[in-house]
Amino acid sequence: MTASDAGPQPSPEEAAALADLAECAARAAGALVREGRAERGGVTATKSSRSDVVTAMDTASEQLIRRVLRAERPQDAVLGEEGGTTGGTSGLTWVVDPIDGTVNYVYGIPAYAVSVAVVAGEPAPPHWRPVAGCVHNPETGETWTASLGGGARLDGEPVHAAAGPPLAEALVGTGFGYTASRRAEQADVVARLLPRVRDVRRIGSAALDLCYVASGRLDAFYERGLNPWDAAAGWLVAAEAGVSLVGLDGAGASQDMLVAAPPALALELAAELSRAGALPSA
Repeated sequence: MTASDAGPQPSPEEAAALADLAECAARAAGALVREGRAERGGVTATKSSRSDVVTAMDTASEQLIRRVLRAERPQDAVLGEEGGTTGGTSGLTWVVDPIDGTVNYVYGIPAYAVSVAVVAGEPAPPHWRPVAGCVHNPETGETWTASLGGGARLDGEPVHAAAGPPLAEALVGTGFGYTASRRAEQADVVARLLPRVRDVRRIGSAALDLCYVASGRLDAFYERGLNPWDAAAGWLVAAEAGVSLVGLDGAGASQDMLVAAPPALALELAAELSRAGALPSA
């Protein structure tokens, strides 16, 4: 992929300003969804399966984010989980998850996030280049931000991923798809992986999982089938903190598989996942 394929290359100052806008939008949406959970947070629809839920606040949150972004960056495209894609002319696309961890949100589990990122080029891995992003947990107030080349921060303080332990001592996060057949395949992989690691966590928000790896709360994270909005902001936070993002069998991280961990552990975990049959069937 050439630089032109990856779209425009904002300066560090421009990327930092975009990160500020991502944080502004994420915080505004976070306040909305937190205040609205009790009275308007119930399930209103499902998507790919009965487990894949949507709430009224998912929709309201995305609409608010779009308004904030449109006011400041009308030339940019927006890709949102609920509203699809609106076109732009700048070569930059905002990739938005209005509530990442909707099931946690519905059940009152304080592990969900608003994820707002902007990427250059095609808005999907491995073709994109994340430029700026924010992951905001409305319940705890914790806010991760990152800009390309500008590092990653948690509540304004720099974060750097620690050196990873060997796989046998690693606390590994993961997530599952929504269809029964996909879940069954992923359960088989976890069953093979679990004896090889310290333990496995399923927190329920890929955006938070990636930020947790960046902050040392998880040693590693992997998941098959993540959508661009699930991963964009957390991807950049992790990468800017020194986390390696890879796929399996030498491939780059993509929707097929994303493995995030410090470099040596990422390779070790990717090899173990390959042996466990984690790659999707052809």
